[in-house]
Amino acid sequence: MKQWLETREVLDFLTAAGTAGKRAALATVVRVRGSAYRHEGAKLVVAEDGSTTGNVSGGCLEQDVREVALQVIRKGEPELRSYCSSADEIAAWDLGVGCEGQVDVYVERAEAQPRERALLDERRPFVACGVMPGKGERLIVTSDGPEGDLGSKDLNARVATKARELLEAGESGIHEIAGRSIFFDVLVPPPQLVVLGAGDDARPLVRFAADVGFRVVVVDRRPGYLTRERFPGAAALVESAGDELEAVLPLDAECYAVVMNHNFADDQAYVRALMKTPMAYVGMLGPRQRTERILRNLAAEGPMDEARVYGPVGLDIGTDGAEQVALAVIAEILAVRSGRRARSLRERRAAIHAPTD
Repeated sequence: MKQWLETREVLDFLTAAGTAGKRAALATVVRVRGSAYRHEGAKLVVAEDGSTTGNVSGGCLEQDVREVALQVIRKGEPELRSYCSSADEIAAWDLGVGCEGQVDVYVERAEAQPRERALLDERRPFVACGVMPGKGERLIVTSDGPEGDLGSKDLNARVATKARELLEAGESGIHEIAGRSIFFDVLVPPPQLVVLGAGDDARPLVRFAADVGFRVVVVDRRPGYLTRERFPGAAALVESAGDELEAVLPLDAECYAVVMNHNFADDQAYVRALMKTPMAYVGMLGPRQRTERILRNLAAEGPMDEARVYGPVGLDIGTDGAEQVALAVIAEILAVRSGRRARSLRERRAAIHAPTD
């Protein structure tokens, strides 16, 4: 989900570089074998003055990829680089992905992509398809069909068909089509976190959630609390009481919510509205007895699925203060989203990241 946010930052960087008259190169992780810190679609953009945004690893590859990108800017020819943590690679370059895997990074000259940026703003899923090696040809595939040109009608049609399959699966990667290597960059909108309550303790939660890739919406019936100065990372600030929520804010299964208004009547009204939606997670800040009282009151009004309610909200990690509570809450939401039981990674016997062949 962080890929969506990172891609937006990369495209904004390309737009700014173009406006300033600077050439730029884009490095994209196109294949991962074994375990690696980043996955297919991770991006690093480099301007000719050396400035960058994004990343393709946990920090171990960026310096070398930056140098490759500067060469690509000067020469104009794309390059495909492979990195691994083998003994030979480390001895030769003092590099390595640090995760005992192999990462292929494709580096090419790049310019602003206004259509892709617009699709990000619209939160529409799409696939950006490019030929490797190529001259920047792009085919953008959405639910409405393909846009752009890869050089032939037959190739466009075959790539569009494959893109629709990958969009359904949500998997980026390289596929061979009509004798050409095509990288399919699948971009699916991030999940949405709705924070109901704009008090001071909501500020670190909104900040951390935005940093890890959630689209964050802050809701409160008090307009004085809903300011950009207080919540610069929020995608939207919505003035709404509980009985208005369904009308002003569409909520689906890709939405998560944390109720933290601190006013009993307001919180109960918000929970009432949330329980009518398909969202899988409704977190409630406050003592267990308070949560149970709200649920008893709502149960008296009609049946509901209380298993979706997480209250007190957050993992039991021994928190103290709003920042630590926010970390516990984000960790719990990520665990629920991935379907994993929260535990120390040293207890996990399976691979941390899903391995690829």
